[in-house]
Amino acid sequence: MESLIAALRQQEEAARFLAWPGDFDLDRGDHVEDVHLASGAALEGFAGDGTGGTYFFCGEGDEERPVLYADSEGSAALVAIGLPELLRLLLVAPWWRDCQTFTEDESRALEAEYREDMPDLAARRDRAAAALGLSLPDQASALARLREVATRLGEEFVLIFTPEGHAYEPLFTT
Repeated sequence: MESLIAALRQQEEAARFLAWPGDFDLDRGDHVEDVHLASGAALEGFAGDGTGGTYFFCGEGDEERPVLYADSEGSAALVAIGLPELLRLLLVAPWWRDCQTFTEDESRALEAEYREDMPDLAARRDRAAAALGLSLPDQASALARLREVATRLGEEFVLIFTPEGHAYEPLFTT
């Protein structure tokens, strides 16, 4: 099976959608600060966003490893178990960082704002998913999974600012 990262580099339309509105760029994998996981597990930056945030693979393995997101303001959260799950989230709810309550109503309101600037959002999303061979969950399912991963499973993935030994703040408050 071809890696999703390789497929994304080959699928220009999918990469464009993930770059915007997904704010996900494979060429931005360097985090601005020296960080490590409290557990001592491996941490590998592989993508970033336009605000200085970084997506990290956690532990050993391939694209099925847990994915932690750290913003440039000192907050972090586990956001997916594996790259396929992350890409599904970015495709279905690219505004996920603003969904602090993880509700479908909140997501639909944010989606309406995005559709004002991008009326073909759903068609572009569906083409990107097809190009990457991904089936998409509905928004409610994607956000419920984000909540589960970030608030329950993510408790074991604490990001530490290495020079000072301080933990990043949780990205989501529940």
